[in-house]
Amino acid sequence: MKKRTIVILGIALAASIAVSAVSLGYNVGQSARVNRFITSQLKRQAKEEEKKSSYQEDGYKVGDQYEIRSTKDISDAYRSGDDSGLSDTDKQTLVTASDILKRIIKDGDSDYQKELAVYEWMYENIGQGQSTVVALPAASGSDFTPQGVLVSKQAVCVGYATTFRMFMQMLGIDCHIVHNEYHSWDLVKLDDGKWYHVDVYTDVGGKSEFQNFNMTDATAKASHDWDAAALPAADGVKYTYAVQNNQQVKDLTSVIARVKKEIDKKAADRKSLYFSFEKRYKADDLGKADAVVNGLNAALQNSGLSELNISGAWYNGENDSYILGIFISDYSSQNTGTQLTKKEKEKLSEAIMKAFGVEVSDDQLGISVTDAGNDEGYNYTYDQQTGGTVGAATK
Repeated sequence: MKKRTIVILGIALAASIAVSAVSLGYNVGQSARVNRFITSQLKRQAKEEEKKSSYQEDGYKVGDQYEIRSTKDISDAYRSGDDSGLSDTDKQTLVTASDILKRIIKDGDSDYQKELAVYEWMYENIGQGQSTVVALPAASGSDFTPQGVLVSKQAVCVGYATTFRMFMQMLGIDCHIVHNEYHSWDLVKLDDGKWYHVDVYTDVGGKSEFQNFNMTDATAKASHDWDAAALPAADGVKYTYAVQNNQQVKDLTSVIARVKKEIDKKAADRKSLYFSFEKRYKADDLGKADAVVNGLNAALQNSGLSELNISGAWYNGENDSYILGIFISDYSSQNTGTQLTKKEKEKLSEAIMKAFGVEVSDDQLGISVTDAGNDEGYNYTYDQQTGGTVGAATK
């Protein structure tokens, strides 16, 4: 009996040892997998930190041509009231920028209100700067620096981005320039402690005010490409323009009458429109807005309003809602920066009629006609300070 008991105990002990060995092997394998996962995560985090620390803002050349240049000396001088360390050029930029801020910023403005005022000034003034079909000597070349932008009222994307950042830094608002190989824009931190994308250049070029103002990462990624690991996440929605300025309607079809009402206004009075909805749209429903925009553009074409174009964009709202932005772009007034007298315009039109046998409109010529002076032989000279032409009638 004792011998049999000993045998049974031996078998049980052997089984226990075998189970322990299997369990030990499982635990060792599991630990190895956990360790590999932790190691891979640490490597990934290290790479992200490396990207952040190696991200180049100032000194980077967009398109291998337009360098992002620091204006920290100017903003520091503005905030300290001491410009003694600035160059003469930077002093002039400081004076110009300070005068602008005096006009557009009010006491007690929040960071959002200050940012909005700067955006609106840049959209209205830099966007209306004169451009020319035939290149003028020294008309470009400094349109990527705030110094050149504030004088000439012309800017490439880097010029918009650095000028906007300079204003933000003067106002004590955190701001980065986001860039890829071919484009640049801004990332700004507002009162809620959140970051937002701002692309003034694209809004001016597309004649769509506020379309790219205070975007989240999710909205910006629809039309922008950048290294997201290198910069703070933009996930705030409170200060997106769509959240701040939307009107509630029943559903998507209700948008059409509101847009028509806006189109009927004078061009200068038209605004971008933002709509929230009584109907709770889900992510799968958002594509239905394409039909609305396509229908609006078809209606414009069929109504003889082909100079207008409708575009749209969805924005994230609060509480997981969606807001639709509708933008009315008017291309009828493009290239009207050149002024001719009535007599000059008539002479030019007659020459084209004589040579080609066709008439051309003022819009096609890219001109506006002034009644000031009708003398022939106007002699215009290029003004390097304003980036335009000046002159008096000289026979």
